[in-house]
Amino acid sequence: APQQTLSDREYQAMRDEACQILNKVGVETGGANIQFAVHPTTGERVVIEMNPRDSRSSALASKATGFPIAKIAALLAMGCTLDEITNDITRVTPSCYEPALDYVVTKIPRFSFEKFAGAQDHLTTQMKSVGEVMSIGRTFQESLMKAVLSLESSPEGFPEVQVVIDRISYPNSKRLFQIYQAFRNGTSVKEIHRLTQITPWFLEQVFQLTQFEKELEKNWSDADDNEQRSWLLQAKRKGFSDALIARLVGEKPVAIEDLRVKNKIVPHFQQVDTCAGEFASSTPYFYSTYWAQSSAPCHLKKPVVVIGSGPNRIGQGIEFDYSCVRGVKAFQKAGHPVAMINSNPETVSTDYDTSDILFFEPLTLESLKEIFRWIQPFGFVAQLGGQTPIHLAPGLVKAGFSLMGSDLGAIDMAEDRGLFSQICRELQFQIPQSAMVGSYREALEKARQITFPIICRPSYVLGGRRMEVVESEQELQSYFQRHKAFIGPDRPCQMDQFLEGALEVDVDLVRGKDWVLVGGVVEHIEAAGVHSGDSMGVLPPQRLKNETCRKIEDLSCRLADRIGVIGHLNLQLAVKNDQVYMLEANPRSSRSVPFVVKAAGIPLIDLGVLAMLGKSRDEVRPERFDWRQETMVSVKGVVFPFKKFPEADSILGPEMKSTGECMGRGTDYPEALMKGFISSNIRLPENGEVFFSLRDKDKTELLNLARELQRMGYRISATTGTAQFFNEQGLETLSLRKVHEGRPHCVDRIRSGEVSIVINTTSGRTSIEASFDIRRACTDYSIPCLTESDAAEAFILALKNSRRHDFSVVPLSATRKIFEMDQRG
Repeated sequence: APQQTLSDREYQAMRDEACQILNKVGVETGGANIQFAVHPTTGERVVIEMNPRDSRSSALASKATGFPIAKIAALLAMGCTLDEITNDITRVTPSCYEPALDYVVTKIPRFSFEKFAGAQDHLTTQMKSVGEVMSIGRTFQESLMKAVLSLESSPEGFPEVQVVIDRISYPNSKRLFQIYQAFRNGTSVKEIHRLTQITPWFLEQVFQLTQFEKELEKNWSDADDNEQRSWLLQAKRKGFSDALIARLVGEKPVAIEDLRVKNKIVPHFQQVDTCAGEFASSTPYFYSTYWAQSSAPCHLKKPVVVIGSGPNRIGQGIEFDYSCVRGVKAFQKAGHPVAMINSNPETVSTDYDTSDILFFEPLTLESLKEIFRWIQPFGFVAQLGGQTPIHLAPGLVKAGFSLMGSDLGAIDMAEDRGLFSQICRELQFQIPQSAMVGSYREALEKARQITFPIICRPSYVLGGRRMEVVESEQELQSYFQRHKAFIGPDRPCQMDQFLEGALEVDVDLVRGKDWVLVGGVVEHIEAAGVHSGDSMGVLPPQRLKNETCRKIEDLSCRLADRIGVIGHLNLQLAVKNDQVYMLEANPRSSRSVPFVVKAAGIPLIDLGVLAMLGKSRDEVRPERFDWRQETMVSVKGVVFPFKKFPEADSILGPEMKSTGECMGRGTDYPEALMKGFISSNIRLPENGEVFFSLRDKDKTELLNLARELQRMGYRISATTGTAQFFNEQGLETLSLRKVHEGRPHCVDRIRSGEVSIVINTTSGRTSIEASFDIRRACTDYSIPCLTESDAAEAFILALKNSRRHDFSVVPLSATRKIFEMDQRG
């Protein structure tokens, strides 16, 4: 935005047609979204669809223009007219003027195909992105390059890649990078247009960027100081990062940065004002550009900077925006002005009225340092935005800026697997047997000492990336072959003993200079082996003994003291045979914090801010809060996107795959479970057939569950081996063939509509692959499929509760407690 290749005549015609559609449909007031398609050569125009509501793009349009569509729609619904509503940005003009832009906004979706093994990276009419970024620049090229940097995939923006023609011809998540590389390799605009049918203007803009790369690379070494300054200014105006320039000219990024600063080539900051500079803007909503000669005025003195979480992705989603926004409000309440930096238009943190000053910028070290130099912050917060700010913190501290809360030493002790294990041994905590290895040869030797199964994980991961449970030497060899690019002596892989059948728990706590408060202990419903982000959870715990919970709290507080955390700490522990094992620590707010806050009624983010501000026990009074006093039960439900990826397996493991969560709250555990499943869009069938396909070790454990289902009126069917076992134990079970045993088989029966629920537990790569069709059929036909025995037991509890057709509705007690803190401090 604004449109780059459509004529003003076409734009005005679409605008008029949109108004006609609104009037015909009968949209009296509020937002609406209309999608058009225009043929690039004939000019033929069609309406694709119309949504009589705010749409996904409404947030993007609001952030791009500074015109708050949802807010204006709400005021119109209350009876106001546009000429009565003052423009929030200018504060002098009415909202009846359409916004005008003197900059270019670019949106790029963020995809997570790598999380779904087997999924084809092929874009169609079905949405598959999990997030998006937005950037603002004075030209399309500057805006595009900033958007690519905002994806956080490479500090260069466009790294060197191997060109694959099919990845240019067919829409996919890497297409832009393939096109860029093809231009680098000498492919013409005409040829790329033939392959893609992308409007030539856009291709020419990208082509010019690659041509400038070649010119810069060719002329830099022979250029004198003035010429180098000219080349550098041109490169920055095109949106090139210091890292990309450094690679092209054979320097290090820090050398390019020093050269820029020496030559006073720094970005200036301009305001988003809705009116293209026609009126003065009083709202501090900024973007950077190298085209401006000076920056707009900023009167904010020594703000606290909160670094956002960037684009939503699996492992780092909207949960972290909750922490950022709540943190902003807490700092403001404590009397500190706050600057927010983020690149995600889907968030509340990027609303212009959330913070005192907003920067819509890529979350890169280069961008952040330039902003910090301009505003000279009091300090910056890296605990609230997930792993992205944690990775940026060392570079910012090295540049001389003050990190609030836990220092770099504390962060490293929690994040580095080796250091963390040493500390746990020092404190005499039980931890799984483990080893750090840099090669397959080392791994094989250590695996024989630890014994299988083993969980392999790289250091500094988010969302369980590349974490797997390995059950044999063959699987270990396969793991190192597939991930060899990410493992080495300088990037070791941690191998941990896998505690099969253990209960996992999450602990979120806040530590101040002389106090520690545990916000809650969340019990995972699935057993160990399922990523915490994919596992359902319950607070308060339902299967842990009280003394075990107290021990977990004690261990957590001791670890926080030893590491020296100031602010947030998230811990993951496992309980097996009443023994508590420490698994990992995250020195930041976690994705479970919003759930804990609402379930336990403890304002953890507010308390974390007080800790970062150095408040003492007497000032905070943490004894006011006790998660055990909560009488309601809360269950965290999980939402998965498997329908979007037909080739992906829905079986859960150590690598996170969920894209959202919900919360069920009830007077008891079954009611909370029922609400959690329903909120996750999982049906609770009241009758029908339950199909079992179980690994051997689960057959005895789930026999009683199958009997209970039969008593509830469900028919039981199973694959040959499971059916034989059930029948031998006196449970009448229909035997069905596996897929490889010939037709009709179990998948045929699932797809026929006979089956209402599927319980399918399996392990080992061969068995998992053999049973893929069962789980895929369930996904395609929206049939509940439980792939873990503890989840199956929880599902039956929810089934029983749903048959009562009665449930409670109770307001969040957390609302009252947080309100009290807001009022009394």
